[in-house]
Amino acid sequence: MESIRAKFPHVSEASWALLEQWAVLIKDWNDKINLISRKDIEHLEERHLAHCLAITNHLKLMNGARVMDVGTGGGFPGLIMAICYPQAHFTLIDSIGKKIGVVQDIATKLKLKNVEARQVRAEQVNRQFDFITGRAVKNLPEYFSWIKGNLRRGQRNSIPNGVLYWKGGELEPELEAIGIRPRLTIDLQEELGDDYFEQKYILHFDARDVPRAKSPR
Repeated sequence: MESIRAKFPHVSEASWALLEQWAVLIKDWNDKINLISRKDIEHLEERHLAHCLAITNHLKLMNGARVMDVGTGGGFPGLIMAICYPQAHFTLIDSIGKKIGVVQDIATKLKLKNVEARQVRAEQVNRQFDFITGRAVKNLPEYFSWIKGNLRRGQRNSIPNGVLYWKGGELEPELEAIGIRPRLTIDLQEELGDDYFEQKYILHFDARDVPRAKSPR
């Protein structure tokens, strides 16, 4: 954990203490459920935790901000963000019950009051959020088809409400397919100074650019 701390100056000491506990819990769970490959779990902090924490260098959330993490898996990035942004509320969803069970167990053991874990598909959620996150869940066209109508437009936070998507590989074909461009592209190789993150990005799409097909209820 010490090897990555200097890269994320906005993460509080209280959050680092919780992240230390989180790492122990996620490694324990990974022995029971394959959340991260056996090879990659040895690099949990520098590859997976740092990957998620990179957003803290760019995003400040106001009190009461609401975030939905779609396809959260073992809580990436939603659970990590919930630790770093205790003033915001996070709804973490996944269609796989075992993974949501892991998220709920870790949230309970860390006493995170700002986390709601639900086994549900994104298309079934009829609430609006300031931000929707996803970490390499699906291709962009499919992912965006799930979340139409779930974004609340506005700019109370450091960047406009919208989608924060962790994406690797060639971007252009999928960006052309969805017909919108990110307002911010965070190059993680450059951000983290690590060649492991070559062609890995965090993309921010402004909610005003995202089609609204579903009516909020």
